[in-house]
This record gives sequence, C-alpha cells and structure tokens, in this order.
Amino acid sequence: MTAVTTTPPATGSDDLEPGPSPAREPVGSVAHRILGAIPTGVLWALVVLWTIPTLGMLVSSFRPEIEVKTTGWWTVFPDPFPESKLLAGIVALIILAVVVVLVALLARLYVRLGRVGRIALPIVAVVALVVLVMVASDSTFTFENYRQTFDASTSDSPDMWQHFLNSLAITIPATVIPIAFAAFAAYAFAWMDFKGRDWLFIGVVALLAVPIQLSLVPLLQLFVGGAHLTLFGETFTLFPDLDLAGTTTAVWLTHIGFGLPLAIFLLHNYISSLPADLFEAARIDGADHPTIFWRLVLPLSVPALAAFAIFQFLWVWNDYLVASTFLGTGSADAPMTVRLATLSGGRGQDWHLLTAAAFVSIALPLAVFFGLQRYFVRGLLAGSVKG
Repeated sequence: MTAVTTTPPATGSDDLEPGPSPAREPVGSVAHRILGAIPTGVLWALVVLWTIPTLGMLVSSFRPEIEVKTTGWWTVFPDPFPESKLLAGIVALIILAVVVVLVALLARLYVRLGRVGRIALPIVAVVALVVLVMVASDSTFTFENYRQTFDASTSDSPDMWQHFLNSLAITIPATVIPIAFAAFAAYAFAWMDFKGRDWLFIGVVALLAVPIQLSLVPLLQLFVGGAHLTLFGETFTLFPDLDLAGTTTAVWLTHIGFGLPLAIFLLHNYISSLPADLFEAARIDGADHPTIFWRLVLPLSVPALAAFAIFQFLWVWNDYLVASTFLGTGSADAPMTVRLATLSGGRGQDWHLLTAAAFVSIALPLAVFFGLQRYFVRGLLAGSVKG
C-alpha cells in the first residue's frame, strides 16, 4: 500500500485575490475614544472654570455700587503673598484643585439625595460660598443692590418682584397647557388607529421647522385686529378680534403654539416605545382608551413629561423676543427678561443692579432643573431604544 502525496499547485502573486481593506474607524468613534481618555478631574476643572464668571457676578451683587464700578470682583480677596507672584500662583492652583475635589464630592452626594435634597443642596452650597467670601474678604458687603432691585416706591423703580410674578404668569400656562394637550395627542398618534393619522402626524412634526421669527408680525396682527377675508364685496371674519394686544395672554398663547409640536413629537416617541403587551393586557381586562391613558400611560410617561417641562420652562422663562414683541419694553406686565434689558439705565449707569437682578431671575429655573434633573437624561433618551 503506497501513500499518495499531492503537492498543492504553485500559485503566483498574480493568482492571489486581494483581501478586504481594513475598514476605517468612524470619526465619531475616534472622537468618543479621545474624549473618554480625558481624566474626570480635567472635566471637573473645566466646570469650575466655567463657573468663575457666575461666581464673579454673585460676589458683585453684594458689593457697594462704587466698588462695583471702580474695581474688579476679584479684589475682594486679599493678596496673601504680595511679594511672590509665583508662590501666589501655586497657592491658586492648590485652591483650584481643592475646589474641584469639593465639587466632585458634592456631585456624588447630589446623586444619592432625594428630590428635596437635590433642590436644597445647591442652595446650601451657594449660601455657604457667599458666607465664605464675606468672611475671607476685606471688602464691605451689602444688600443694597437687592433692595433697589425689589424697590417699587416710584414709577421708575425696578420692581423686580412684580416682573417675577409676570414671568410666572407667562411661564406656568405656557408649560402646563402644552404638556396636557400633547400627552393626549401623543397617545392618540401612538396607539389609536384613525384615518389620516400618519399624514396628520407628519404635519405636526413639520411644524417644528417653522421659525418663530417669521410668524411674530402675522400673530401680532391676528391678536390686534383678527383675520378677515373679503370676497365679492363681502367680508368674512376668519378669526375674531380678541383684543390681546399688550397682554400676557398673547405671549403664553404664542409659546403654547410653538411648544406643542416639540411636545407631541417627544411624548410620541416615548409612548410609542411602551410594550404593546401592556396595552393588550389592559384591553383584555376591559379597559378603554381613557382608562389606559390615565392609569397606564401617564404614570409610565413621567420621565418624558418632566424632560419636556424642563425644556419648555427654561425656554419660556428666558424668552425675550416674544415678550418684547407683544408687550413692549416699557410695559408693567413685562417679564423679568425684558426688565433686565432696560435695568442698566439709559447710559448704563445702573448696571450694578444687573448683578443682583440676574441671580433673582435664575433662582427658579435652577430649582426646577435640579428638582427634575433625574428625569432629564431618561426623557432625552425617550423612544431611542425599542423593546
């Protein structure tokens, strides 16, 4: 019995098929890998650096007017080493490192706290920072800027408390009403079958592309005199004159109209991602659409509702364009943003009041954000993953 050996045929270099070329790594993956290699401490240092201007405004809000106008806010801190700038720089870096560590520890504590703690911790931290600055500095601190900000004794007084209430009167309806209407609409688009549903939803989403700047003048004319159409000598009223010129109602109605498309789109993505088995089980138990919506959909949609509430509240609270268009800059019903724009005076002589008024204006938005922060990321990811 003889063994038969076979020799593989010789192949030249021309007979070899070229292998697949190595795929290039996407640019996004490369950027993600590079950013992931950045130490967390560096990111916290950047957070602290971005916070320094806010700290400067906070310190200036407690300084006398003459000091605010003549010296920088950093002059409140005494120079411990006037003879050695190098040593002073080293001390400053050490202080920065300590602040970064404290911020990181506060962030870890913030995650573990409940809802009330998440609101109280930033307030306590700010108050402690103000007290520390007052104790460590050589300057004289006063509440005069805040007293003048809330002063309402004359017609030219800032009266920031009234404008704060005006902002609430605009922001609360413009936040609550879109959520209420959008929740019903999102459920209908997601789980109710009716004729023209897809086209109607496409139309709602297309409204996101309508710029608010182009609609301000038509809306102003609509609120002032209504809409009329004349055909063959006859005038037909398409929209009545509601006499809304110069009222806060016109402002929050505009915000509602432009906030509804985003609310419907965001809530639809979340509600449509809920498991279909839940709805089938509810229907087997005899639940109708209102029962399913109130007992099942709303409790499960809290993250998406809270996320949109943060977006809408901050957008309306910080709005200047819509309020100044429908109310004017000199109206007593104007919100805080409009009043802040005119608070510095005709020649900028009262700009020291802006430091105090700015912190009055950001107090409530910060409380809303920190109170609903745990829903923020969950709401942003609403509907991004199926199943």
